[in-house]
Amino acid sequence: MATRVFAEIGREELFRFFTLTPADVAFVDPGRGRGPADRLGLAVTLCTLPWLGFVPDEVAAAPRAAVVRLAERLGIDPEHIRSYGKRANTRTGHLRSVARYLGWRVPRPMELKELDEFLLARALEHDSPVLLFRLACEYLISARVIRPGPVTVVERVAHAREEARRETFDRLAHEFTDQRCADLDGLLVDDPAIGMTRLRWLATGLVEASPTAVKAEVTKLEFLRGLGAHTLDLSVLPAERRRFLATVGRRLTAQALQRREAERRYPILLTLLSQSATEALDEVVQLFDQAVSARESKAAHRMRDELAERGKAGEHYDDLLRLAGSLKFGHATASLLVGKLSASGRQNARNRDEADRSLFVVAGNQQYSLRHYSWLEPLRPRRER
Repeated sequence: MATRVFAEIGREELFRFFTLTPADVAFVDPGRGRGPADRLGLAVTLCTLPWLGFVPDEVAAAPRAAVVRLAERLGIDPEHIRSYGKRANTRTGHLRSVARYLGWRVPRPMELKELDEFLLARALEHDSPVLLFRLACEYLISARVIRPGPVTVVERVAHAREEARRETFDRLAHEFTDQRCADLDGLLVDDPAIGMTRLRWLATGLVEASPTAVKAEVTKLEFLRGLGAHTLDLSVLPAERRRFLATVGRRLTAQALQRREAERRYPILLTLLSQSATEALDEVVQLFDQAVSARESKAAHRMRDELAERGKAGEHYDDLLRLAGSLKFGHATASLLVGKLSASGRQNARNRDEADRSLFVVAGNQQYSLRHYSWLEPLRPRRER
């Protein structure tokens, strides 16, 4: 919650938090000493604390549906809530009674220290102040600690984020040698050889699988390995922290990073360097695989055309069936078969027949029956049918 006011309540929350057990009713209505307004206000306080983790000062501003539900359970008029809490001491006393009854604690130094430790651990994974604020509220509810004012929580979140930055630098301090720092700063300087900073160059991705693209990624990989990026061990940082810092490094410009103090700049550049090395290697493998697949697909189309032409010409129909089977069932690649056929085309008929038959031996397809290749039957010359 961003402020100490009531939030809108859904049907699930209404039934989950604003349902009084017999013990709750006995706590709220001991039989004497409390008027209807105090009983209803105490019931709202009792149900609101587990729901929000705190109780707003304006108890009378509780959601109407919640007040009506509690009033029906207590058998009193829901309008009595308007006259509740005229005295601050009444609200404070009721909150303390409810906290004791439910086993909740007020935030003392020990509780706040535990909150700081929790936030530091989370801040090493997530740097979003909004997310950290929400996690802090959830932690206080789970620990049954009454949430302090929003300003106090915001200050704790800011402190945790600053501590996370210091902790990050301390964990990586052994990596920041003079040479390493010089290399990292070099990423932010324009390189005439590529016409941009190395930081921007590393963040530039490729969109096609071509020999040029593979070569460009290999060049990046060689550059990163020259800086020792593949030897970096950043396991001292949580994975989420590493991803966050690398994302910041890609999002910020070189000028923005240069303006940051060393304690914040170097961890960002180091994690970016390490992650870029991993991604560059993955890109090289993926692009190479795509390039080989494209070449293989082209060879397969050529192979089918060659088979069709030879089949129509009536050349060694039975052998062509075994040749097609080798391709269809993966016992030989299209590029290998195309190479064999191209070579055999430059020989005489006798040598071509021997080359084709030697290919079938390599593919290991002599044992296949012709019935496996019925899909080629339309290509069989009429004189052989």
